[in-house]
Amino acid sequence: MDKINFTPFTEDMKSTHTILIPGMLPLHFSLLQSALTSCGYKAEILQNTGREVIETGLKYVNNDICYPALLVIGQLINALESGKYDLQHTALIISQTGGGCRASNYIFLLRKALEKAGLTHIPVISLNVNGLEKQPGFNLNANMLRKFLAAVVYGDALMYLTNKLRPYEVVQGAADQLAQKWLTKLGKAFQSGKAQALSSIKSFTRAIAAEFAELPITSQEKTKVGIVGEIYIKYSALGNNNLEKFLQKQNCEYMLPGLLSFVMYCVDTYLTDYKLYGGSLLKYGANKGAMWYLKHIEGILHEALSTAPFSAPATYEETKAMAKGVIGYGNNMGEGWLLTAEMLELARSGYTNIICAQPFGCLPNHIAGRGMINKIKEIAEEANILALDYDASASRVNQENRIKLMLATAK
Repeated sequence: MDKINFTPFTEDMKSTHTILIPGMLPLHFSLLQSALTSCGYKAEILQNTGREVIETGLKYVNNDICYPALLVIGQLINALESGKYDLQHTALIISQTGGGCRASNYIFLLRKALEKAGLTHIPVISLNVNGLEKQPGFNLNANMLRKFLAAVVYGDALMYLTNKLRPYEVVQGAADQLAQKWLTKLGKAFQSGKAQALSSIKSFTRAIAAEFAELPITSQEKTKVGIVGEIYIKYSALGNNNLEKFLQKQNCEYMLPGLLSFVMYCVDTYLTDYKLYGGSLLKYGANKGAMWYLKHIEGILHEALSTAPFSAPATYEETKAMAKGVIGYGNNMGEGWLLTAEMLELARSGYTNIICAQPFGCLPNHIAGRGMINKIKEIAEEANILALDYDASASRVNQENRIKLMLATAK
């Protein structure tokens, strides 16, 4: 294969280019955008969805690649072809994990798509902490990382609280309106440089929980549903055909594990690999320090989410302990053992009806998700688990009918 020439994101582009970011988690990504702009960059979260995004992805990406890659690249190219952006002053950003998952190769697929579309002059920034690729105009320094992690904590708090209260709110839309109010307030805090301090995270998360606790709620009973799966598909409305809105219409209370747990899992993966296979002691020490910081901010988050009438979800370590003896911790490709552990934790927390949303053909999810269902049911007999595949040709009607069937037997 011929090498693809690509345009680097240079220092002068920081002030002239708008960075387009694929959408996934609306609350979290709004805060991540605020964090990024507070560092001097121009950024925009993409909102374009629908069948045209999928068709664009199919045009530029081979359909045997995993569905999230097709959607992310389709969304980015569709935005570039929409006529809404000055293509001489636009850049793209995409995450690159560096693990065994194909997600590490999305950036190369994106550049190949840009070449096919005649847009190789558009820079693509790799968002990674592994030194996989560096751009002269994008500096992922310690201050930016602290801001990103603060955005993850605030996003988790808002997502958890809105999901808990939305099904029971007396005033329809009150929870989402309160979340939007806090997005604005936190966005201003990022711009003033006050959002990422540990003291600020503590005070803001406490205040968020206190305000949500004041919203009037009903005592109606709802069917509780947990959502797990591949990170993009379980979180992205584009990826899961607006699964959350569908569950709202079915009179359900649904719960999603937080993004912070996945971040901790990614850091913990290297610690586990080092113990099993060896590696760089320096990198091991850096990840050990990162895990200490993550556990510290997780403690702050969980203290806030323990505000009455709420109860905080399980910590990362508590969730991890549930996988012991069930699936090996060395099974950490993709979501790996965390996926199994999250299903066990949700069942223990009362969300016994679980949707495991996964891209069709995603091997790690089929092993640690679908492949572990019988084992999970041996431990949590009440678990009612539906493994649901998503891809470009999957029927939305069929997916929703399968969910209705699961809810019809809900426990």
